[in-house]
Amino acid sequence: MQTSTLPPQPSPSTRVITLGGGCFWCTEAVFVRVKGVLTVTSGYSNGLTVKPSYEQVCSGRTGHNEVVQITYDAHQISLRELLEIFFVIHDPTTLNRQGNDAGTQYRSGIYWSDEADTAVAQQVLDEVNQHLSGRVVTELLPLSNYWAAEDYHQDYFAQNPNQGYCAFVVAPKVQKFLNTFTDKVRDA
Repeated sequence: MQTSTLPPQPSPSTRVITLGGGCFWCTEAVFVRVKGVLTVTSGYSNGLTVKPSYEQVCSGRTGHNEVVQITYDAHQISLRELLEIFFVIHDPTTLNRQGNDAGTQYRSGIYWSDEADTAVAQQVLDEVNQHLSGRVVTELLPLSNYWAAEDYHQDYFAQNPNQGYCAFVVAPKVQKFLNTFTDKVRDA
């Protein structure tokens, strides 16, 4: 499996989207397994502090969200398909919370770098919101103040699969992806 920190190969079909779906360890662990995804980098975005640390973000005072920045080949997987996966692997109806993880850093968010992505993202967001009876709290905003997380957060699940949080929280999300999106799983 490709690690999440390899640089993408530039091509006209290379695109970037940044997603906040709770703890970035969970989200990264899923998206590194998606066919067509070139890199996944855990980080922080849409807050006020420049170059925040994990400790600062966890304080809740920076306004940053834990996110994954996904670089993908649009010839292999579409933004719509990535967002469909995103909405299955996290709960978009809980404000500033995913499971026991609570705070603004765990909010649900789609952060675009290319304004052309907003129409697709809004359409998928509207469909999910209709399906969930108007309870979706996912924000859709331009990406701002992104900063990559510290090295020890990158590939965290791959490096620590038996750590308690990974075994009991991350692993079930990965398994849900593998069971639900068998046609989107990267070849080993």
